[in-house]
Parts: sequence; structure tokens; C-alpha cells
Amino acid sequence: MLIRLQVKVDTLKTKKLGLYFSASWCPPCQRFTQALVEVYNEIAPNGDFEVVFISADENYEAFTDYFSHMPWLAVPFSDSEARHRLDELFEVEGIPNLVLLDETGEVVTDGGVDIIREYGVEGYPFTLEKIQELKDREEEAKRNQSLTSLLISPSRDFVISSDGNEIPVSELEGKMVGLYFSSSSYERCAEFTSNLVEFYEKLKADGENFEIVLIPLEEEEESFKKGFENMPWLSLPFEDKNCGKLIRYFELLTVPSLVIIDENGKTLHSNVVDAVEEHGAIAYPFTPEKFAELSEIEEAKAASQTLESLLVSGDHDFVIGKDGDKVPVSELVGKNIILYFSAGWCAACHAFLPKLIEAYDEIKAKDEEFEVIFISSDHDQASFEEFFGVMPWLAIPYGDPRKSYLSRKFRVYEIPMAVAVGANGHTITREARFLIASHGAESYPFTEERIKEVQEEEDEAAKGWPEKLNHEKHKHEIVLTVRMIYYCDICDDEGRKWSYCCESCDFDMHPRCALMADHHQ
Repeated sequence: MLIRLQVKVDTLKTKKLGLYFSASWCPPCQRFTQALVEVYNEIAPNGDFEVVFISADENYEAFTDYFSHMPWLAVPFSDSEARHRLDELFEVEGIPNLVLLDETGEVVTDGGVDIIREYGVEGYPFTLEKIQELKDREEEAKRNQSLTSLLISPSRDFVISSDGNEIPVSELEGKMVGLYFSSSSYERCAEFTSNLVEFYEKLKADGENFEIVLIPLEEEEESFKKGFENMPWLSLPFEDKNCGKLIRYFELLTVPSLVIIDENGKTLHSNVVDAVEEHGAIAYPFTPEKFAELSEIEEAKAASQTLESLLVSGDHDFVIGKDGDKVPVSELVGKNIILYFSAGWCAACHAFLPKLIEAYDEIKAKDEEFEVIFISSDHDQASFEEFFGVMPWLAIPYGDPRKSYLSRKFRVYEIPMAVAVGANGHTITREARFLIASHGAESYPFTEERIKEVQEEEDEAAKGWPEKLNHEKHKHEIVLTVRMIYYCDICDDEGRKWSYCCESCDFDMHPRCALMADHHQ
């Protein structure tokens, strides 16, 4: 049973405080709490910093269970008035939120979550001066970047091999080095690793002065060990603090990523994963001249692409219908095709599927020369069959090797994804999912010309919409705003271009929801 003693507020007056607004039902809060615990445990022995948890949980049991994993203090759950007052005082619109106060009670920043995520314990005492000092230090490091400045730390001057040996970073000086950000538990990383091994061994066989250092992103050591044991290159140790620093330093946006450092320790390319997948060892040494050469190769391939070159591989020259019957790819030549990458385990795929079915039925009613082909990322045959069972179109069989090729070809990093292929077999767009989500069947045949027409029609319609309105579903006035992409907080549908938005709350409402006659004023 958890027992917490009451602490008088007066005892906190000389301490720096973090007011932590959080809740157990919030997944981002759960992840951030783990990071905050690590930082707190390192700082707490100083005796001049404390965190106070202000819960947004819905009941006492949830609060108690969540609080049991926190080593700091909390406003009592029973004191809902105080919790509500603090929410209003600090204008908390979203969680997790960490407001940092100095010893006098003055607000230092309400961006404590970003500071902890980016700098961890190094950000202490979390003053604006300290954060600026760290930013200046990072800029200085970038100007004087070297392999040593990237890879060593005050407590470590080596990297490790899969057999446990420590290799001094100094032995890598003068080599071209690939920093491989990866997590072997992530399917996409596992797929790329097999390609990277082939690439690496080819360069080594050719005598190239090249090395790879894994930057492991695993959360569990066993997963790291299992993945690394089959890699022929080097690595930073598991949970090395430089891993997080390098993620921030290179502004990592996706995994896997392979950052190339040249022989002088300078960044040559921020991510060559696509080049390695598409061209293999031919992409080496990743110079601007080499990429210009690769671009010419890709343009030539695109110009000669046909539906059969995409979908036929040896004896695999067919797709399947609902009853399992084989449909020759040759019968689809000359049609407009959507290659639909999806899976039954994916919530976003389930959300998008009804929109795609609706668009499919509307398009087919007008044009029989249109088809969709499902390309599954399901984990087993039964799951594939269950999900495919609700679709009215064709599919590549489960486990078919063409799936891996097509995923690499179209750089499928997340699902659902819909690639439009024209009647001539050329790729029209990799963004058909977003076009269908935004415009439905009106976006067909997904060409730039058609999308421009649809957007012009929508822009003309928008001229008659009110610039601002009040809606019963939101407490503030919402404003007609141009947004690249958003999710409607009312219907959960994806939207693009026009949104009725409340920027202070990060709230978006699709125009069709906002303009329903009975709900806005």
C-alpha cells in the first residue's frame, strides 16, 4: 500500500518547482513521466528542486495508481478546487505540461516538457540562461564537428562490437562513417538492416574505408542484444546518453536513418536509407555528384515503368480476387490503379477504409477502368483474410515477396498509404490516401491537374463561409484558417487546407462539421 506524508507548502518556498500537469489515461504523459523520473532522481539529492503532480485523472483509483510510480509530491486528488485553480492560473490546455518556477515563485517557462525531452538533467537548473548556454554549445559543436565530438562522452571514448570488444573511437578517424539510428524491434528497421548488411559487406569486400556505428533506440536491453548480435558493425552502448543527444543534434525525424559522416568528421548527408535501398553499393560514396548520377538513373526507370514491371516477378504474375481466384496482371494493364498498403492491426487503416470503399464505389460506377490492389502488412494469413474480407477489390496474396519490393519502391514508412498508378503504368502520386481523405472520389484520377481543379472549387466555396464563428462543441471562437493537414476534433477525419481552428487550444474542426446549421451561432 502506498503511503505519502503530507508536506507543508511553506517547506517548498526556497526550492525550484516543477508543476506537472498529467494523467494516467494519456499515453504521451506516461512516456514523459518515465523521462521526468530519471531526471528527478538525479537532481533530487541536491535538495533544491521539487516536482508537484497536478492530476487530470478521472477517479481516485487511477490517480493513486499513477502517483505510485512518481517519487515526488502531488496536490491531493480530493482537492479538486486547487487542481482546477492551477489549471486556470497557468492556462493549461493540454497535457503533459510542466511549468517550471524559480525559488521566488516566478514562472521560468511553461515549456518544461520540451526542455526535459531535449536536455534532460543537463538542462538543470532549467533557467532560460542555462538553456541558451546549451543551445550555444550545440551550435559551437556543429561548427567544430568531428567524429570524436559526436561519439565520445566524458565517461566513454570507445564504441563496442557485437562480441563485446571496446573499439577506441580514435580508430575510426579518417574513415567515412554511417551513424545508423535504428530499433530492431521496429519492423521497418529490421527490413532495412538486412539490406544494409549486404551493402556493408559489399563495401568491405571492395576495400572501402567505411564503417557503421549503430545508435540504438531500443527500450529494452534484451531487444538491443538480440538485434545487435547479427550486425557486422559497431555500436554505442545500450542506453548511452549520447544516443538522445545525437537524435536531437541531427534533428531525427524518422527511423531507420543513416547519417553519413565524411573522412573529416563533417556531415555529408542527413539520411541515405532510400539511396541504399534503391541502389545498394552503387550509391557509395554519397557525394553530390553521385546523387546527381542516381537521379538520372531514377528518372530513366520512372520513364520506362509499367504496371507489369511493378507487379510481375517471375511466376508471381497475378493478384487475387475475393474468392481467391487468380487475376493475371496483364488484365489490369491500361487501368488506373491504387496500390493500397494497409493492415488489420492498424487503427488508422480501419479509420481510412470506409472512405476508400466509398470513393471506390463512386469511381467504379463512373469508370470500370479503375481498380484497387490491397498490399497487406498483416502478421498472419488469418488476419489478412479477415481484413481483406471487407474489401471489394483485389489483393496481392499474403506473404508474397512483391510486398517487400513495393514497400521499398514507394518508400512506405507508415500505413495506410495509397499510391496511384496511371493507365500507362507511371506513378501519378504517393499521396492518394490524403487526396481521398480530403476530396473523396472527386480527386480521381489523382493527377495534379485534377487536384488543382478540386482545390479551386473548394476555394471558391470557402468564399461564402464565415471567417469566424462560435460552436457548441468548443468554448472559444474558432477562425477559418489554412492548415496543411489536421484531424478534426469532432469527426476524427483527416482534413487539409481549410479548418475552423482555435490556435490556443490546438483545436481543429472540419468546415463540414463547423457549418452544420444546428450547431453554430
